[in-house]
Amino acid sequence: MTEKKRSTTQRAKKAAKTADVATLDATPQNPSALGGGLEGAERNTREMFRWTPAVISPDQQIAQDGTLALSRAQDIVQNDGYAFGAVAIHRDSVVGSQYKLNSKPNSLVLGAPEGWADEFQEVVEARFNMVAESPENWFDARRMNTLTGLVRLAVGGFIMTGEVLASCEWMKPKGTRMQRRPFGTAIQMISPYRLSNPDNIMDDKYLRSGVKLDEMGAPIGYWLRKAFPGDPTDLEQWRWEYQPARFDWGRRRMIHIIEALLPGQTRGISEMVAALKQMKMTRNFQEVTLQNAIVNATYAAAIESELPSDVVFNQMGMGQTPFGDILKTYMGSLAEYIAGSKNIAIDGAKIPHLFPGTKLKMQPAGTPGGVGTDYEESLLRNIAASLGLSYEQFSRDYTKTNYSSARASMAETWKYMESRKKLVADRFASMIYTLWLEEEVNAGNVPLPPGFTWRDFYDPMKRDALCNAEWIGASRGQIDEKKETEAAILRIKNGLSTYEAEIARLGGDFREVFKQRAREEGIIKDLGLDFSGKMVEGTEASGSTGSTGSDNNEEETKE
Repeated sequence: MTEKKRSTTQRAKKAAKTADVATLDATPQNPSALGGGLEGAERNTREMFRWTPAVISPDQQIAQDGTLALSRAQDIVQNDGYAFGAVAIHRDSVVGSQYKLNSKPNSLVLGAPEGWADEFQEVVEARFNMVAESPENWFDARRMNTLTGLVRLAVGGFIMTGEVLASCEWMKPKGTRMQRRPFGTAIQMISPYRLSNPDNIMDDKYLRSGVKLDEMGAPIGYWLRKAFPGDPTDLEQWRWEYQPARFDWGRRRMIHIIEALLPGQTRGISEMVAALKQMKMTRNFQEVTLQNAIVNATYAAAIESELPSDVVFNQMGMGQTPFGDILKTYMGSLAEYIAGSKNIAIDGAKIPHLFPGTKLKMQPAGTPGGVGTDYEESLLRNIAASLGLSYEQFSRDYTKTNYSSARASMAETWKYMESRKKLVADRFASMIYTLWLEEEVNAGNVPLPPGFTWRDFYDPMKRDALCNAEWIGASRGQIDEKKETEAAILRIKNGLSTYEAEIARLGGDFREVFKQRAREEGIIKDLGLDFSGKMVEGTEASGSTGSTGSDNNEEETKE
């Protein structure tokens, strides 16, 4: 009876314990004092313990570290081949050799009749593109760059600094008729170093790193140093001048282009900053690799002898005090011995026999083997990603690339370059075009819609409609011209694209192409020439319509 009662008691205790565990499992757990459920916010691991970024506004981050980051980015571009090449790729892929205007006035908003837009486009493009690429460099206040050069300077500077800064000047006609400017608009490019608070005062609600803001945070003016900071030849660097963003009648006075990463950001910061550490490591890695290669190519010579060390030292002259006697004794003995021995010559260098019982041992001074390139490749891939480039374009390494992968990387880079073109190059060029067109409208040099006067230009909607434009920059390029040309023809035939779009992808203007084709066809007809592509008798037509490029052909990986 006692045993039965004890067994019943044990079962009851076990059941109660199980119930307590179930109750404990069902009880909501309080958050841990060391962190919640986000692994990225853990504070009790070695990797995350010291990672506590400061919670400050983006403007404060840039105000504290922006100048140092800017100087480092500029230094790395000037002294690193990869970084300089990345800037060149951006300029060549976005702007190209000539940045052309493609005027697209909005006839619907302007209420213009049909046919007016074609006349306006023809006149405006002819006048603008001519002065834009004039060797007189009219658009540059310093008279050093064409419009294309200014846009390339803006795009390249944006990669290093994260912003484009320029002032819109008015150059008065002066000098003889041959020396006079055809228009007054000129652009003065300004280094972002010069944009700063007057007398280096602290930021406040309405002044952020040289930019004056209104109640909504919109820029209304800029404080500029009169000279470049740190220039010992110009004491004007300690003076500031204020420039409004626009004149009272609406004409733009300053150009400031940034791409804000966070809301409330007033100044730009280079995308290159995210990869500066890797860029510096890559430079150091390359230097160490070169040093290792030099050391591996160097040999250390050691004398091995069966004699005791003190005897060898005495034979080498350590027992003599004057250094000249040491060399004289040793070299005399060596010359006397070598004169009577046979010498071995390797590539013209003679190696003498040593004293009996002594041998010369050559061994590498560095670590055997070279440093691999896998780590360097990983660094370059990281840097290329931060700059919006494919690894192949950034490193110029196409050894592991076939047609398919080249097309894929090219498409990704092209998307980035198109967004950069729209953000920086097109905006910058359109601002200049608007300033120039304002002069042309006031001077009566361009055809306007019926009833449109120079006063209407200062209506924001009408001004934007009249100045609407697209810009033709760098050609996208083709990997397999035959395949991609056939694809373009199919897009046009099936209504998926236009001649204007396809020719612009190659960096051309469809109006210029069509006019040139019409001229050429007229000359061909007048001269009675035939370029219809008919085969000459005795030749064999090639029935192949395929392309040498194949997605599955591994032979096109490299040469």
